[in-house]
Amino acid sequence: MANYHNNRGGRRGPAPPEGEQVIRVRIPKKEEREVLAIVESLLGANHLKLRCMDGVVRMGRIPGSMKKKIWIHEGDVVIAVPWDFQDEKADIIWKYTRPQVDWLDKKGYLRT
Repeated sequence: MANYHNNRGGRRGPAPPEGEQVIRVRIPKKEEREVLAIVESLLGANHLKLRCMDGVVRMGRIPGSMKKKIWIHEGDVVIAVPWDFQDEKADIIWKYTRPQVDWLDKKGYLRT
């Protein structure tokens, strides 16, 4: 039982191998108009300035379902969905963790 984690509320099961960790990364879906974006600045009232990978600077909005659960800061990489009727605005639907951002950068997704 030495190989198991028994922390309160923690995960159970064998520890991940020391070398390479398996990272699952959500990729933006082109058919649903999702695009990768980097948060440039926080504008207040759940609005952000986003530099999207398609070359457009958009105003992003954090929807209420994400507002209390996820904290977004400047420099974070997110998935945004541009609005159908106003292309310069978008909704944030996903935030990447640091290992996921490293994987995206290594695979070439963060190059414009």
